[in-house]
Amino acid sequence: MQHNPKMMRWAVLLPLLSVFIWSLNIAVTRYVTEYISPVSISFYRWLVAFIMLTPFMLPQLYKNRALIQQHWKQLAVLAAFGMVLYQGLSYSAAHYTTATNMGIINAFIPVFTILVSVFLLKEWPNRFALLGCLISFSGLLLVIAKGHWANLLSLGGHAGDAIMLAAVFFYAFYGVLLKKWQLKIPLFISVYVQIFFALLYHLPFVLYFGLDAINAQNVWSVLYAGMFPSLAAPLLWMLSIQYLGPNQTSIFMNLMPIVTAGIAYCWLAEQWTAYHSIGTALAILGVLLAQKKAPARVKSITK
Repeated sequence: MQHNPKMMRWAVLLPLLSVFIWSLNIAVTRYVTEYISPVSISFYRWLVAFIMLTPFMLPQLYKNRALIQQHWKQLAVLAAFGMVLYQGLSYSAAHYTTATNMGIINAFIPVFTILVSVFLLKEWPNRFALLGCLISFSGLLLVIAKGHWANLLSLGGHAGDAIMLAAVFFYAFYGVLLKKWQLKIPLFISVYVQIFFALLYHLPFVLYFGLDAINAQNVWSVLYAGMFPSLAAPLLWMLSIQYLGPNQTSIFMNLMPIVTAGIAYCWLAEQWTAYHSIGTALAILGVLLAQKKAPARVKSITK
């Protein structure tokens, strides 16, 4: 595919905007804990996205009805992992940990993806991936321990980090299943159907816990979550992949911990400490190393 060279120079802004939107959403998730329950904002988020997409998706839904009927079970599973377990647990984690820690833990999705791929795809990591995982996990433990390894023994103080780890683990399943199934469905149709299932999955929790009312204190957070991280950021990310390619685009995800920390520092007055810097550096180094491919073996030829 040929692209305008001038547009290519501006294409770098696409993944940067996506990362900023997702990072800001982590801060919004932390901020809104005082004003709305995790179940409520998670449900409202997907409801807003569903309402916005419906006028555009209904004709496409009818046109692709055969594909949807063929793959609806897989879309239902993807919705459970990516939109309910990951997002729902993230909103719960925000009640017990900082946005800074959430951003750093979120950076471990590539490492968790490698581990999940072993079980679902039988793809065994090379030596670089194994070393990268070890380096990343050491950085993760440093952040959770707040710079002092003895703190790991006080299990009660890490509830939010543990919940966020579970969320990231489930999102790794989401990514691996997408790769395993490789559904030939237009992306926004896939997202729309997944949102539909996500709303269905929320209903038992809504009936049990109830819904908080939308008010002046939480309405903008709900609208932001439904519009920007749910719809705008994925679209910008897809455009970035078209212009820059998947490998170059994926590198920008390593900026999320730093961008999230900057937003949390300016908006939520969270502190960025030395152990955050070291942990983030180890996380990024591990992820970059894990993406390195082992050199192909050269077979000797004898005459």
